[in-house]
Amino acid sequence: MMREAEEELPTVEVSLGSVYTKKALMDETDDPFMASGDSVRKMAGVSPALKRKSSREMTKLHTGIDGAASKKMDTNETVGITGYSLFDVIQPPYNLDYLAKLNELSAPHYAAVKAKVANIVGLGYELVETPKTKEKLDKITSEEDTQKARRKLTRLKEELLNWIDECNDDDEFMETLIKIWTDYETTGNGFLEVGRKVNGDIGYLGHVPSTGMRVRRRRDGFVQILSNKAVFFRNFGYRRTTDPVGKDPRPNEVIHFKKYSPTNNFYGVPDIIAAQQAIAGNEFSSRFNLDYFENKAVPRYVVVVKGGSLSITAQRNILEFFQTDLKGKNHRTLFVPLPADEEGRKASFEMKPVESGTQDASFMNYSRSNLRDILMAHRVPVGKVTQVEGASLAASRDADKTFKEQVCRPEQKIAEKKLNKVFREVTDIFELKLSELTLTDEDTISKIDERYLRWGVMVPNEIRARWGWTGIKDGDKGVGMMQQSEAANQAKAEIAAQANAARTRDAERSAGATDSAGEGRATQGDGRTTG
Repeated sequence: MMREAEEELPTVEVSLGSVYTKKALMDETDDPFMASGDSVRKMAGVSPALKRKSSREMTKLHTGIDGAASKKMDTNETVGITGYSLFDVIQPPYNLDYLAKLNELSAPHYAAVKAKVANIVGLGYELVETPKTKEKLDKITSEEDTQKARRKLTRLKEELLNWIDECNDDDEFMETLIKIWTDYETTGNGFLEVGRKVNGDIGYLGHVPSTGMRVRRRRDGFVQILSNKAVFFRNFGYRRTTDPVGKDPRPNEVIHFKKYSPTNNFYGVPDIIAAQQAIAGNEFSSRFNLDYFENKAVPRYVVVVKGGSLSITAQRNILEFFQTDLKGKNHRTLFVPLPADEEGRKASFEMKPVESGTQDASFMNYSRSNLRDILMAHRVPVGKVTQVEGASLAASRDADKTFKEQVCRPEQKIAEKKLNKVFREVTDIFELKLSELTLTDEDTISKIDERYLRWGVMVPNEIRARWGWTGIKDGDKGVGMMQQSEAANQAKAEIAAQANAARTRDAERSAGATDSAGEGRATQGDGRTTG
């Protein structure tokens, strides 16, 4: 019933370069897992046991008496047996290859994906101390021991950063994260591959393209088909899971980043699916304008001939002139031979333009509406993908704040949670934290740090660690408490100074006081008083 309902919906024929069609989203022709069971059996990486199992499933034995059986192959009984059934994997709800191509064919979608990737995983990462490490540092009472611990932590952090870079010779860890999250936003699924050394330690971290990965029905791993080869990956941490495809004794592990959708429990669904009609509208409106420039950019004319008629050759020349010679060229000359004038009849040739005015682009408002729908589905503010005319700075800041708090940071927490599963196997001292979108400038940040220091909320070394700087001597003391002690001493000194100043001022006032404060003044005319 579902297939019949989908076929009743209006569809658009796929043409070369077409961006969106309902049919293309559900198309399965380019899915390597839809290959026939016989083709899948011949793939590299498939174990002999699985090949024998597939042969039994594709062949129905018609038995007789005492072991006699038919050896024919019934083609009708092999219909429906594909890589999905043989590898026991689940088919994704949408064509993953088409979703990946859509990212490169739709400009608004591409810009929104780039903006989310840049602000979620593209701003960098840092290794921060775990709560357990901070608790141990707080228990150290000696300043000297604290400095030794800080130096050791700095050394361990450098070693861990070097280890991360050495886990992949081709890509930096930041490049790996960007690739994974680009897949996550375009197809709804991202995969981090974890390879182990012979002793079981992690030695490789890389990206696996999501278009070729399929989830096993039992949720015990994943199967990838690429270049006619099948590979099995087990879930990260489940090191006892055996390889049911190729019998690899040490299959690599995978962490699956899935954009949740209530319509599917095995695969993620990208945000752009909610705006698929907007992408289709942009596609068709763009094609309308392209068709205009290809076919109507030359003004249409009506050719009027009076007092005679054009020969077949002249008609053909004029038609070829408009169809080939004039289109796309600014200045061309057309020569039209006319018959000679006769008495009472004068031959004339005239071309009257039908559409000579300037033609504006069509569907401008419709395109803006589609852009708004696409960005709405991604929850990306328009200022992140293009320049907005007339937008106020306050409105842009509010949009950036909402984008950070409601889109970027929740996704970062999910990514950090899964990535730290890997780092916990290496160390329990540090954990990975993705850098956040900064909404304040450095001057404002310095003022905030100053307040934290003054009120004793943080110590200098904590702020230095947040900026990636090494600790300093006495940097683990609370500056706020130190300032309070200094303020108390200054208050005592001020009180003493004020007391001394008060006595000095009293003496000065006494010395310069009027006679009313001492002996009486001589009356006027009495002259100086002599003793």
